[in-house]
Amino acid sequence: MKVLITGSGGREHALAWAVSRSPVVERVYVAPGNGGTEEVGTNVAISSEQPEALAAFCLEEGIELVVLGTDGSVAAGVGDAMRANGIPCFGPNRAAGQIETSKAFSKQLMADAGIPTAPFGVFTDHRQARAFADRFEGRVAVKADGLALGKGVLICHNPQDAGKAIDRCLREGAFGDAGRTIVVEQLLTGRELSVFGITDGVRVLPFAAARDYKRALDADEGPNTGGMGAYSPPIDADDALIWEAVERVLTPAVRALADRGMRYRGVLYAGMMLTDEGMMTLEFNARFGDPEAQAIFPRFRGDLVPLLLAAANGDLLGQLPPAFDPRPAVAVVVTSGGYPERYATGFLVDGVDDVPENVIIFHAGTRREATGLVTAGGRVVTVVAMDEDVAGARRSALEAAGRVAFSRAFHRTDIAKEAEEAAHA
Repeated sequence: MKVLITGSGGREHALAWAVSRSPVVERVYVAPGNGGTEEVGTNVAISSEQPEALAAFCLEEGIELVVLGTDGSVAAGVGDAMRANGIPCFGPNRAAGQIETSKAFSKQLMADAGIPTAPFGVFTDHRQARAFADRFEGRVAVKADGLALGKGVLICHNPQDAGKAIDRCLREGAFGDAGRTIVVEQLLTGRELSVFGITDGVRVLPFAAARDYKRALDADEGPNTGGMGAYSPPIDADDALIWEAVERVLTPAVRALADRGMRYRGVLYAGMMLTDEGMMTLEFNARFGDPEAQAIFPRFRGDLVPLLLAAANGDLLGQLPPAFDPRPAVAVVVTSGGYPERYATGFLVDGVDDVPENVIIFHAGTRREATGLVTAGGRVVTVVAMDEDVAGARRSALEAAGRVAFSRAFHRTDIAKEAEEAAHA
């Protein structure tokens, strides 16, 4: 069969890599893809946010499964276009995708469904937002309602921080239309966890869990990014905890969407916080995480495509929960200097072709030119290593990341350090 994946990041390269390994797959297409996806498939020069053009391509090429890689594809209605043309699509339509594309919609759905989450308010007026933040002495998270490339969450620890964050969104327009409505919620403390479930709109199968690192610098310093690294499985996420997340968070969310006439088919990603009072839900995403996907897919055991196709067709009945290699995987993102703010591109990239057997490099911000592979974005590649223990995986990933060379290349050095330290405690 032929499969199309939408997107151009590290997550999409990991998806294409995993899908290409299926014995039932004849050809993989990635729209628009990057400098690495063309090694496992065929890049298609169509934006991941052009529903009609993508649907026309699928009909012409006889595509039998479409996998939505990006939030932009969901928001643009690519899932709607595919289903209108009878093409199986792993990923929600635009309405169900509001669980990610609108923080206000998502938080209200959590409240209605009894999903554990922090107290919150939704605001368009900066005075009302400030008054709500004052209830928590300014210890709040201020979130742009719409999509902001993973950077629309501002963490505040006092009233001054909260006031500045609220004004940045509502008065200064820092996030454009995405920030004209904001969610202000009590700031939670604990350990973050990314939990993924595969759903056909009724049933939910746990896929895997990971822990990602959002801040740009070691020790969780610096600005928020789209993600600087991840590891899987997290040290504090055993099977019992994952099933608890499925039963208390993912399944109620899927049912709440169905009650609203929105059948969700695809992967549902819950960003969790493990607090002293128990698990709390920070947000939902309507696609696999990046860079969590890069840490998860190398651990996957089996054929991914029948699972995705069953969910897309609305029938997971009889499908068993996926199996994963127990060995840990550590993913380290190598970025352009200056990311997530100002950075230059177009630099030659070296060191991505000759890696050890236990290392995989997934491309993100790369493209191929006559001169060779060059940088084309902020997050350039994700270096992933698996080993018998976290220490070995970290060592291999960091060594390989250090060999990726381009002007002002940068990566964090503390990805999964907590897991290695816990193993030696």
